[in-house]
This record gives sequence, structure tokens and C-alpha cells, in this order.
Amino acid sequence: MATSTFTATGTKSTTPAKLSKTVFAVEITNHELLKDAYLSYLAAGRDNIAKTLKRGEIRGGGKKPWKQKGTGRARFGSSRNPIWRGGGVVFGPSTNENYTRKLNIKAKHKALSQALTLKAGSGELVVIETFKTKGKVKETVGFLNKIGAKGNILLVVSVLDDLVKMATGNLPNVKAIYAKSLNVFDVLNADTIIVSKKSLDLIEQWLGDKK
Repeated sequence: MATSTFTATGTKSTTPAKLSKTVFAVEITNHELLKDAYLSYLAAGRDNIAKTLKRGEIRGGGKKPWKQKGTGRARFGSSRNPIWRGGGVVFGPSTNENYTRKLNIKAKHKALSQALTLKAGSGELVVIETFKTKGKVKETVGFLNKIGAKGNILLVVSVLDDLVKMATGNLPNVKAIYAKSLNVFDVLNADTIIVSKKSLDLIEQWLGDKK
């Protein structure tokens, strides 16, 4: 299968790039796998900083509020017990929780191929010969406008160097990513995916049929 291809200057190429069917035209039979891969990416980036104090960690409460018997009230040994206001929290977060979701490599690769298939099938994936830049944002904006890239743009490159980062870092709707760092989250959230030819080769070697 072929897709829209542009030269390094942004003009339409006369010979469209061909996409591997084992990566960009796979059969999608399990939508739950896409969901699992998407949530796995989010869970891996979750900051585990929530912390509540248990009754033993709260200052004060060492003195018994009132004597054990004779007051007609319930027995309490500390004002820091969990059912009192200002008391400790039972079963609260402790920063030791593990929120990550396990997904094996084969499943991740299959989910990523499915996500790329969806984008290629909807015409949201384009190929460029190469992404040449001097690190200028204005230069990048002009190139993206010339090839008609819109919305959230994912730029897939074979080398993510400082020049590429400088050329895209200040553009809020553009994210540059190394070819073998592709993930389901970024692919599905992109409105336009721009892939250089060298990146395309890396992706097809990485995700393609190893046989």
C-alpha cells in the first residue's frame, strides 16, 4: 500500500512511498489490546506522590481524652484515632503503590501496528524523504504548512538530535519522537503523523514480520 509522500522541501513526490502490510495493514480483531496499551502508557507515567498520615504519624494524641469508665461516653485511647476529625487515615495512599500495567513486548508491538494501521487507513500518515532543519522554528512551521499538516502533529525521525528538538520544542502542537520510541498513546492522539523514509525503514524492521 502507498501513502502521500513529500520531498525535503515540502513538494509532492511523484513516487509515493510503499508501506509494509505487516505493520500498516494488519487485521484489527482485538480493540481491547489497543485500550490496554494506551492505559499501560498512562500508568507508566503516573507520579506516585499521594500520601496520607496514619494515626501513628500524626503529632499529638498521646494523652487519653477521658477516663476509661464513668463518663457515659465511648472508650477512646487517643484523639488521633481514624474516626475522629484530625485523626489518621486507614488504608490511604503511602507512595508505595505500583500503578504500572504489565503488557508483554509482543502485545505492545501488535497494538502499535494496529494503531499505525488505523492512521494509515484514515489518511493521517504521510511520508517525507527527510527532515532537514537548522534548528529554526519558523522553518519548521513553513514546512508543516506546505505539506498540509494540521492538528496535533507527530514527527517521527531516525535521529532525534538537538537541532530537531530546537526546531520543534516551542511548537505546542508538534512532538518529535525517535522511530523506535513510538507508542500507542502518541500515535492515537496525533491528527497527522509525519514519518521520514529512514524512520519508516526502522519501524518496519522493528515491528515487521521477523520471519
